[in-house]
Amino acid sequence: PPASVWSEAQLSEKLGIGRTPVREALQRLQSVGLVKVVPRVGAQVTQVDVTQHLRLLEVRRVLERLIAVSAARRATAEEREELLRMAATLEAMVNADVLRYLRFHYEIKGFIAACARNPHAESAIAPAYAMSRRFYYLHYRRAHDLPVAASHHAKVIRAIVSGSEAKAGAASDRLMDYVEELTRAVVT
Repeated sequence: PPASVWSEAQLSEKLGIGRTPVREALQRLQSVGLVKVVPRVGAQVTQVDVTQHLRLLEVRRVLERLIAVSAARRATAEEREELLRMAATLEAMVNADVLRYLRFHYEIKGFIAACARNPHAESAIAPAYAMSRRFYYLHYRRAHDLPVAASHHAKVIRAIVSGSEAKAGAASDRLMDYVEELTRAVVT
């Protein structure tokens, strides 16, 4: 939970792995803002600040559009086939466990970013994806919207597959409109 504090030893024991991989994972989590490592105390899970999350979504909107448009332009025929398979799988997961859905969503986002062939955009959006997944996980029970979320993401994927940069950009914008509306609805 946000604000909870974990030591490397606790995490190592809980996960059944050595402290070195735990330390490396905590450094990665800190780099994307999910934890704050406090020397001699442990790793504190950061709070969710809705105002800052909305600011993050401003950045994510621009990067999502860039990645979608670039993927529509640059994806190969084989990648487009894989994207269609991913869209169908995503839509079939509407009743899945949310963690399974989020793990697959993570895989999809990475694949789309790779299709865009812009490593700078890919690395810039990674923290936004991490923070957004956490926000969604903390609030999805209130929204009860897994089918809606899956549909929006699948529409972006299908627009990318079409090869139309305009359609990919518009689908990306609609996705981000939905994400912002969901964020505001959860807060109010």
